[in-house]
Amino acid sequence: MPALTPRYRVMGPTGSGKTSFVNVASGSSLVVGGGLRSCTSQIQLSSPFILNGRNVTLVDTPGFDDTQRSDTEILNSIASHLASTYQAGQKLSGILYLHRISDFRMGGISTKNFRMFRELCGDSSLKNVVIVTNMWGEVAHQLGEERETELAGQDFLFRPVLAKGARMMRHNNTHQSAKDILQSVMENAPQALRIQKEIVDEGKTVSQTAAAAEAERELREQQERHRQDILRIQREREEAIRAQEEKARREKEAEEARIRAELAEAQRRREELECQMREEQARLEQRMREEREAAERRAAAEAAERERQVAEAHARILQAQAAAEHEGMRLQEEMRRFRPLRGRRMRV
Repeated sequence: MPALTPRYRVMGPTGSGKTSFVNVASGSSLVVGGGLRSCTSQIQLSSPFILNGRNVTLVDTPGFDDTQRSDTEILNSIASHLASTYQAGQKLSGILYLHRISDFRMGGISTKNFRMFRELCGDSSLKNVVIVTNMWGEVAHQLGEERETELAGQDFLFRPVLAKGARMMRHNNTHQSAKDILQSVMENAPQALRIQKEIVDEGKTVSQTAAAAEAERELREQQERHRQDILRIQREREEAIRAQEEKARREKEAEEARIRAELAEAQRRREELECQMREEQARLEQRMREEREAAERRAAAEAAERERQVAEAHARILQAQAAAEHEGMRLQEEMRRFRPLRGRRMRV
C-alpha cells in the first residue's frame, strides 16, 4: 500500500490567520477573509507541496465562532472529516493552533475555541500540537513577549497543554517561518485524536464525544444565562408594575419575549444538531458497511481466481502425464518392432 500524503491540520478562532498561514506555507490561493464574515466555513485542503522531500498537504479548519454556521454544524463537519481520514489510515503528526498575539486579552470566544480544540485532540496527542502565535507586526515586540509569557504561564490559558508536550512557536508571516513550524512536527509519531478514537474505535456518535459534551456545556451555560436573565427581567417587571411604570413594564416584557425566543431557538438548534449527528452517523456506518462488503467481494474474487489457476495447473499436469504415457507406449512399440529385425540380422 503506498504511503499516505502527510497532512497537518490548522485550527484556531475565526480571524486568527489560519488561511493566510496555509497560503504562505503551501503557495495556495485559498480565499482569506477581510471583513466581519468568516471565509473558512468549510474544511479546505491546500495544494500539495514538497517539504523535506515529502509531499505535504495542509487542512484549513473553520473556527467554532464561524459567522455563517453554528458551532454544532462546525463540530459535525470536523468530526466527520476526522473520522473518515482516520478510517482511511490517516493520523496526524502535526496540529497547529493559531492565536493572535495582537489580541488584548483571550476573551470568551477564544477561550471557547481552545477548550473545544483540546477536547477534540485529547491529552495523548498534545505532544503533536504547536500553538502558533502570529500577527507580531501588529503589536510592540515587548508587549507581544509579555503576552506570550502570560499565555504560556496561566493555568486557564495554554500552560496545561504545554505541560503535556505541546509547544509554542512564533510565525512572522514569512514562508521560512511557516516552513520552520512545519519542520518541527514532521518527525513526530502520527497520533489519532481523541474524537477519532471515540467515533471509529469506540463506535460513539458525535453527540457522545468529549467535544460534543463541551459544546453541550456551553449551550447549557448559555441557557442558564438566559434563565437568569428571564428571572431578573421578571423581578424588574414586577417592580415596574408595583411602581406603575407602564412604559418600563412594556419594555421589559418585550425583552423577555426576545430572550424566550432566543432560548427556543437554542433548543431548536440543539434538536437540529442531534438530528444532523444521527444522519451523519448513519452515513458513516453505511460507508463503513460498503467498504467492508467491497473488501469481501474482492477477497471472494481473488479466491475464485486462485482456484481457477490451480485447476488449470492440474489440467496441464494431467495433460503432460497423458502425453508422457503416450510417448512411452510409442517407444515400447518401436522396441518391439526393432527386436525381430535384430534377430534376423544375427542369423544371417
